Amino acid sequence: MLVLHGVLGASLGLSVDEAHYVLYAARLDWSYFDHPPLVGWLQAPWVALQAPVWVLRLLPELIWLGTALLAHTVADQLAPRTLPSGSAGFWAIVVLALAPLCHILGIGLLPDTLLMFFTLLVMVITFALMHQPLSLGQKGPWIALGILLGLAGLSKYTAIFTALAVALCLFYAHGWRLLRQSGLWLALALALLLVTPVLYWNAQHDWVSFRYQVAHGAGGGWEIPHLLRFLLIQCVVYGVLFFWGFKGLSILSKGEWMLSAFFAIPFGILTYLSGGGSSLPHWTAPAWTALIPFAGIGLARSIQQGHTHLIATFATLQVGFTLTLITLLFTGGQPLMTNTYGEGNATTPSNPFADVYGWDKAGKRARILAAQHYLPRIAVQNWTLASRMDWYARPLPVHVLAEGVNQFSLWSGSLPVGSNVLLVQWSQLAQADAGDAGDAIPFSDCELLDTETITRFDKPISEFYFYACYDYSP
Repeated sequence: MLVLHGVLGASLGLSVDEAHYVLYAARLDWSYFDHPPLVGWLQAPWVALQAPVWVLRLLPELIWLGTALLAHTVADQLAPRTLPSGSAGFWAIVVLALAPLCHILGIGLLPDTLLMFFTLLVMVITFALMHQPLSLGQKGPWIALGILLGLAGLSKYTAIFTALAVALCLFYAHGWRLLRQSGLWLALALALLLVTPVLYWNAQHDWVSFRYQVAHGAGGGWEIPHLLRFLLIQCVVYGVLFFWGFKGLSILSKGEWMLSAFFAIPFGILTYLSGGGSSLPHWTAPAWTALIPFAGIGLARSIQQGHTHLIATFATLQVGFTLTLITLLFTGGQPLMTNTYGEGNATTPSNPFADVYGWDKAGKRARILAAQHYLPRIAVQNWTLASRMDWYARPLPVHVLAEGVNQFSLWSGSLPVGSNVLLVQWSQLAQADAGDAGDAIPFSDCELLDTETITRFDKPISEFYFYACYDYSP
């Protein structure tokens, strides 16, 4: 699977989120508008060396490998002795390898990629501390716990759910005596010290990250259809083999069973929030990762009991779905989606697999056109366009026309009134027509300069439109 990730990583352009976090690395800061900084800090050395995309992707590929090996180790450590040696670990890796969305996180470095890895490490340390008598007073495991929780907090704000799971497990094991353990306070102090950069940056920016995350997580009005759609998508993108985790939990002791809090707390909260229509499928990846060892144990027990046909059926379906997804990524959606320019021109449906192709060409073309027409800035209508254009069209500043604060408004500042810009539109994203200058588009006039058709295996999959727009008037 690691080799497969490497091949795909070398053939695909940066996705919207990847480009956003690579820009973190190019513009180092204490923290950022929508996420903590670790996802950018880790990539900074390679970005400084101007490493190609396939080199940048070696990091998430190795983190995915580390996650798989950790899942294997934890499953074998927790597995009852009645199971064949190594079987739980083997099936744990199968569960991860057949989870379609986890492959996306194993190719592109997202905060969730990091949090998946740290979640399993925190589980290992927490389990050890649950079984360590407080009288021993050993500080090493507590120091490790504090460092890992701090790194998790530097990865993603939802690491707070991991911290809650740690607290629940340790209080179950040791009761209120835990509060008299100096190691606990040492771990808490270390974790808080490590996340200080996030607090410092937010204090300087009116706590904008926390306000944004609260609003983003809450979404809109809570509706049952949103919840049901979220659960259905979860089953599709992670696969039903995870549900053997509940069987694995049923054959473990209560102390080991408590580790399921690392799944139950984040998944339960995010599932409830999905009723507001805002929860994204990859947000639950760290929670599902915590369930992988138990799924490995459950599958090993089911195989031992002879329940092979049902497992083989689901595994075959997931293999087919995962390979189909990977193939469509590699082909740009072909043969299911061909000759499609996307919903931006309202003629054909969008092609989600076109998202990782053509941005390097569009960025290069944008630089040339901006120089030819003396346009000092690039403008787009949505931040998802901004991240790729900002990366591939460097060093031109990129401005997002949509209202509200975003990372690009913090980086590039407000677009000055009266500015002339190169407006870039993409056929795969529905947006206001640049021909509506002065109405939907806040410029006095826009002129189409050029188009760039993106093909994959000689079939068009998207198109970029470049406009010279004059006299910005918000």
